[in-house]
Amino acid sequence: MTEILGVDVGGTFTDFLLWQDGVVHVHKRPSTPDDPARAILEGIATLGAHPDLLVHGSTVATNAVIERRGARTALVTTEGMRDLLLIGRQTRPDIYDLEPETPEPLVPRELCFELHGRLRPDGSVELAPDHSEVRNLVRQAEEAGAEAMAVSLLYSYANPALEALFDSVPSDLYLSLSSRVSPEYREVERTATTALNAYVGPLMSRYLRRLEDGLREHGGGRLRIVQSDGGAADPMRAAALPVTTLLSGPAAGVAGAFAVASRAGFDRIVTFDMGGTSTDVALCDGTVPQRAEIVVAGFSARTASVDVHTVGAGGGSIARLDTGSVLRVGPRSAGADPGPACYGRGQDFTVTDAHVVLGHLGHGALLAGSLRLDERRARVAASGLVHAFGGDPQAAAQAVIEVATANMERALRVVSVQRGYDPAEFTLVGFGGAGPLHACDLADALGMPRVLVPPLPGVLAALGAAASDLTATLARSVLVPLAAASTDVLRATLDAVAAEVREQVSATADITCGLDLRYAGQSYELTVTVDAAPDLATARAAFDALHQARFGHHDTAAPVEVVNVRATAREQGMAHDVASWTPAPSAAVEEREVHAWFGGRRLATRLLVRDGLAAGEHVTGPAIITQLDATTVVAPGWVATVDAHANLLLERA
Repeated sequence: MTEILGVDVGGTFTDFLLWQDGVVHVHKRPSTPDDPARAILEGIATLGAHPDLLVHGSTVATNAVIERRGARTALVTTEGMRDLLLIGRQTRPDIYDLEPETPEPLVPRELCFELHGRLRPDGSVELAPDHSEVRNLVRQAEEAGAEAMAVSLLYSYANPALEALFDSVPSDLYLSLSSRVSPEYREVERTATTALNAYVGPLMSRYLRRLEDGLREHGGGRLRIVQSDGGAADPMRAAALPVTTLLSGPAAGVAGAFAVASRAGFDRIVTFDMGGTSTDVALCDGTVPQRAEIVVAGFSARTASVDVHTVGAGGGSIARLDTGSVLRVGPRSAGADPGPACYGRGQDFTVTDAHVVLGHLGHGALLAGSLRLDERRARVAASGLVHAFGGDPQAAAQAVIEVATANMERALRVVSVQRGYDPAEFTLVGFGGAGPLHACDLADALGMPRVLVPPLPGVLAALGAAASDLTATLARSVLVPLAAASTDVLRATLDAVAAEVREQVSATADITCGLDLRYAGQSYELTVTVDAAPDLATARAAFDALHQARFGHHDTAAPVEVVNVRATAREQGMAHDVASWTPAPSAAVEEREVHAWFGGRRLATRLLVRDGLAAGEHVTGPAIITQLDATTVVAPGWVATVDAHANLLLERA
């Protein structure tokens, strides 16, 4: 029997999806933020699994950046560039903020060192450094207590020779070289990415070693980590390039949602992944959207990533009244410990508690298969809010739901309306532990015609991880005109980059190539897909068309520059056919009529078990559909239909 285990570590729960020769078993357990590997290994033991392959959506690197608990990191730059990270680009995320706060650099100034060696823009050596100087810089970093070192020298994307000198110095420092991490021009972005990689590198390396050791103890096999682009990497690549895993979990969710929706006949979707701590949304217009730069806690990195927008709104988001008695929900979350009040340990009133008070959750069902919700405790937690709502706990709970929905609506508008898309032309895919609870309300707010809830919405990110392909992506700057004179340079660079990423995946991996193009004088690029031996006229036409679609204009007479060449190696995952997966039966509750609150009204509501719904069956709202990993609310005025792939398709009556 082949066993593949997908794992997604969230802020509140760690999700497991075990694939055993086509049959899927689901498990959820509270996350262990102090040691994420503990929840994973405990879950493997509970499932009795011996996975041949474990694919893991990791939050280790992300949390290290957010919580500022990465390694003490040193930075080596070219002489005169010591303050590069401190100066940055002088951009303002919010131009209307009169008192903007810029996060302190990850590298303190006393750990920023300069190397006298220097390259010219074409990569030739202008001043060769003394090897003793390199050794001395490493020694100074170690004596200052550094655990990691980032090296980012001017023009090293054109020639890695000077940075490679640091490889030859024996040291216990975790070494991060810009010529390997981000060999692209733009010194600020390349240096920031390299420093970020060094900052999380030691923590990620230790975590992966612990996870591999634990996996072996459970009789498991290989380990892979989901990357921000939705593909997976082996532990060696993930440890060397942890910056590529910063959006690991959200990327797996989008990939899983797009795979499920495509098989159901919908390739224009907006993904809505609401977990315990945050909500991640993405718009997929026929493909999973990609971008070349991400921002985490104010720190940017140049790395391939699924284009996901995140807001601090989840089931654990805490509701409170501010000093002006205005209701606020999030971004602070109750997390996994202590969790929402209804879980039995927390004291704060959260979005999950609001659903319990409204009767949407807690009808004898065991959340995650093991946790009974405490309605009395949820009502006690609401006592700090009810005075603002005439003492009515249902009114307070409804207000909390409406504020949380408004927060998530704004996020959905960022990826749709603000980018020129009409939400009415897309299907909303609701997943995550809390996504199906809010999907109908969000679809109403945005005028979306339908909602698709996958068969296993609460563990869809784990499903996306288990089905992910093994990938590696690399970009390298060339900075040449898109002209016949550049043909040899482009082909040689594409060949070199393709060979490098193929080596990181397998000799049989499929290769996709791309060019980052811009009109001469522009400061931003668009990526077009090309063959390994690119036809320049075809690339130019594709760029003009893409520029027209993205910005509403193009100029066929303007010269075009090639900034970077890209290559992605991809090897298909072991369990790629998601449509053939059959969920194992889950714990059921008694189907009956209950009462729940919707829009201030107490309505008779059907309580149904999802396992008992057959293909083609219709459920008219209001209804609550329970399953092991999530609860779906069919709002009044909506009808849910079970399609041929066991999805719930919700449409207005």
